[in-house]
Amino acid sequence: MSLLPLESNPDVMNKFLHLLGVPSKWNIVDVYGLDGDALAWVPRPVLALILLFPCSEQFYKHAEQECSKLKEEGQIIAADLFYMKQYVSNACGTIALIHSVANNMEKIGLQEGAFKKILDDAKHLTPEERGEMLLSSSKNNEALNLITAHQELAMEGQTEVNPNEQVNHHFVALVEKNGHLYELDGRKEFPINHGLTNQETFLEDAAKICREFIARDAEDVNFTVMALTASEN
Repeated sequence: MSLLPLESNPDVMNKFLHLLGVPSKWNIVDVYGLDGDALAWVPRPVLALILLFPCSEQFYKHAEQECSKLKEEGQIIAADLFYMKQYVSNACGTIALIHSVANNMEKIGLQEGAFKKILDDAKHLTPEERGEMLLSSSKNNEALNLITAHQELAMEGQTEVNPNEQVNHHFVALVEKNGHLYELDGRKEFPINHGLTNQETFLEDAAKICREFIARDAEDVNFTVMALTASEN
């Protein structure tokens, strides 16, 4: 199963989130720089960062090495961290948004509806079973509504969409959970714990992880960073 890619466009993503029941107080905004001065302009609080990056040889090599190291050394994973696998092609934008919202439900106050029902139903599922929900959306009305909204809004971006074009970029979400910073990528074997953080330092700590992604592909300029914040449009 393959979807149209979701554009890294805050207007499109906000329409998607608000359609799914996220209150208008919460919005996706562009992050124009990753140093202290640029981060000072990002509205607070920040609940998540969403990074769009090129799927390069360097990325895959690092991901493989990181996975092997974590399998050997182990890591702390919060029991209530919401993580899902990605089995649907080009769904990474939607999954990054799901990860961002699902790990901040108490703060966001998600309205009743199909999206909230999906997250409530998925609470006690494994990451694999959560991924299967989207893959088998034809059997689940709420998941089908989510996929339909994705497809409709993917057509509204500023970039012309070609359903047959191979997409070489990927979205991941960075969130804080129980004092730890997690990278949530549905294509990896598991979440990545990037160490301690808190609500006050989360933006700066997550920006550091984004800088590390960029440093591994220093010659590529095709990176985009966005934040889920309390920013009224």
